[in-house]
Amino acid sequence: MKIALFPGSFDPVTKAHVDIVKRSVGLFDKLYIGIGVNSTKAGLLSVEKREELLRAVFGHDDRIHIIAYEGLTVNFCKSIGAAYMIRGIRTVSDFEYEKAIAQMNHSLDPEIESIFIVSKPGYSSISSSIVREVMRYNGDVSQFIPKEALPFL
Repeated sequence: MKIALFPGSFDPVTKAHVDIVKRSVGLFDKLYIGIGVNSTKAGLLSVEKREELLRAVFGHDDRIHIIAYEGLTVNFCKSIGAAYMIRGIRTVSDFEYEKAIAQMNHSLDPEIESIFIVSKPGYSSISSSIVREVMRYNGDVSQFIPKEALPFL
């Protein structure tokens, strides 16, 4: 069984995240969306709220499982039996950053492969951090957030 993890903060989930999930889910038997919990970094949305948002968007697909985790992502991959880690790439700087992480992860566990999926051009400017900033100032984020998630924000 081919199992993959798509890790991230998903604070909040964006249309760019949805695109990466939709394009990668068919490649695997099971796809975990892992909400990485960083105890030193306060998110805008609680982990529980992020889980709610993700379940509203992806709860209809039995191949997708949403779960929060803490600690090293490669260790979490091992605990769920994932041999693949999905990462979305929007820009060249994303690639450089993700490449360094993938190389470190490979050093920690050579059995876990990182797979980069390049975002569609229309989504390359959407990031959770930019959406959070718009939300902080009560801006309209509906064009960046999946419609299923809007009622939860």
